[in-house]
Amino acid sequence: MSIRYGARSRPGTMVSTWLNSLVSGVVTTGAGYFAGGNSGSIVDTVDKFTFPNDVRSTLATGLSTGTRMQAGFANSGTAGYFGGGRSAAGGTVTTVDKFAFSNDARSTLGTGLATATDQMGAFANSGTAGYIGGGEVSYNRVDEVYKFAFSDDGRTTLGTGLSSNRGQLAGMANSGTAGYFCGGQWPPATTVDKYAFADDSRTTLGTGLSSGVGMPGAMANSGTAGYVGGGTTGSRVTTVDKFAFSDDGRTTLGTGLSAATDELAGMADSGTAGYFGGGYDSNYSDKVDKFTFSDDSRTTLATGLSSARKFLGAMADTEGL
Repeated sequence: MSIRYGARSRPGTMVSTWLNSLVSGVVTTGAGYFAGGNSGSIVDTVDKFTFPNDVRSTLATGLSTGTRMQAGFANSGTAGYFGGGRSAAGGTVTTVDKFAFSNDARSTLGTGLATATDQMGAFANSGTAGYIGGGEVSYNRVDEVYKFAFSDDGRTTLGTGLSSNRGQLAGMANSGTAGYFCGGQWPPATTVDKYAFADDSRTTLGTGLSSGVGMPGAMANSGTAGYVGGGTTGSRVTTVDKFAFSDDGRTTLGTGLSAATDELAGMADSGTAGYFGGGYDSNYSDKVDKFTFSDDSRTTLATGLSSARKFLGAMADTEGL
């Protein structure tokens, strides 16, 4: 058996986790979480998929309020965050809920977003900070990027925002190196903005998405490649674009999503597989498509979300074996 160290992992903690797993006979590598969304009503549900067996459970404590159009990011091994969105009461919120991975307990940050925002993208530099960017404020698209330091959950606003105002975008990251905000609308954008974690400077990739797309999902195999899947170009698509982190070169997978879907979310078990879940195809979807990173092959989980829904958020804890 080999030990796989995730980005920003803590070897002492990981070896301890590995030894405990051997003793118990159960090997765990973290979990992914899909939260909130709506399918007629807005829900506070948080579904948890345990890696690597993809068993789904639903947390007893969900979001602090039913929310859709929120964004998720994670400090692997420590905690995950869901921020912003539109609540069941109909208003956009500044709320940022934090889930401790040790026991899935939820707290709500004293400092949320600076402005109530929905339809954002998010990514994280695990061990350092999480980022939430773009979205809509009072139905106006914005370019702000908020940064949450994991040391104290303090929030700052980057001096350089997105290259254009846009909402309904997605985020992914090569932890330790750079994060990417992808697509968005309106109109649907091919734009991929890249933030170098060393100084938070922004560049825009010369090669963006293969087509302008709004409401996609995104996830990443940190250290190797990021994936942007689904969304709408005016019509829903099955497309999954892959960006190699070595040179940001883009290819498009021969096998896309199992159905043309927008308003979905993505998360990943870095080093193993990525997942696109929920959204809207011909109806609200509970489907979770899994892409194995070794060959980018797609399967669809036998057990999907606990309810069919769109406009949900996702994040993952992938520290472990």
